[in-house]
Amino acid sequence: MTVTRGRSYYVLMASRWKHDRPMSRAEFAQRFPDEAACARHLFQRRWPIGFVCPACGGVRGWELSGKRFTWECAGCGRQTSVTAGTVMHGSKLPLTAWFTAIHLLSSHSNGISALQLQAQLGLRSYKSAWLLLHKLRRAMVDPDRLPLAELVEVDESEIPYRTKDDPPAGGQGRSHVGKLLIIGAVELSAEHRPGRIRLDRLQDFSAASIAGFIGGAVAPGATIVSDGLQAYRSLKQHKHQRKVVGSMAAHIVLPWIHRVFANLKRWGLGTFHGMRQAHLRRYLDEFVFRWNRRRHTRAAFDTLVGLTTRLGHASYRDFVDQRI
Repeated sequence: MTVTRGRSYYVLMASRWKHDRPMSRAEFAQRFPDEAACARHLFQRRWPIGFVCPACGGVRGWELSGKRFTWECAGCGRQTSVTAGTVMHGSKLPLTAWFTAIHLLSSHSNGISALQLQAQLGLRSYKSAWLLLHKLRRAMVDPDRLPLAELVEVDESEIPYRTKDDPPAGGQGRSHVGKLLIIGAVELSAEHRPGRIRLDRLQDFSAASIAGFIGGAVAPGATIVSDGLQAYRSLKQHKHQRKVVGSMAAHIVLPWIHRVFANLKRWGLGTFHGMRQAHLRRYLDEFVFRWNRRRHTRAAFDTLVGLTTRLGHASYRDFVDQRI
């Protein structure tokens, strides 16, 4: 975010918070005081038009009085908990802990670290807080999201990664040693204002790696604005607007994607004191989720609750072994 100290900056920010203030802690506590309230809301997000059996697709069923938050299908007799088949499936944490974590993660502009979440939820184990956050980060990618379109700024960057010894590592100058290669894209409006973004990790700066990212993130026929790197010339399904950096600073030529990179690096150092190599993709997904909803912070909570119902269970080993 550009830090402009003029009066217009503060007027703009005040207007934004006036019309899109995230849910306060007091309001959250009033809406979700107990497990039952959380279960009702999760039910509505999972089955907005009523219960649907995941086994046979039947729409007739009833809630069981002997099993908490569980419905039985009238057609096949299958019993389904409100959390079954979701990100929360099999979790020993109460729904109130999940909902509090979702609220903190979606409403704080800088997110929250596992250590902070452990303290907020009063968890004994750091591992539980870490796993909870990674499960939510995994759900932050909408499977139905549309690719970026029209005019799209694209560029690459490098960030140092955090090692087991804690300090971020990194080689000097253009060396890739100790650095993570990333690529990003920003969708621009007709007035050249930034819209949605995409971020991903790169194996290298080759044409194949860059084309793979653009093929998944940018709609065919869109115009790619780049710094003229040779790799972009091989794109076949996209138009290419080449801006040679030369002696000019790159952020002048491609202002919005460089603002994204700057915010990402500042966030990574400030919140996590550097990102770890193994889980970079999850952190990028979290940053993209928050950026794309920066003008809709109030709706972000319900969006993330809904997304948790569209993914199945993942274990601690799944994340550690990079199976997902």
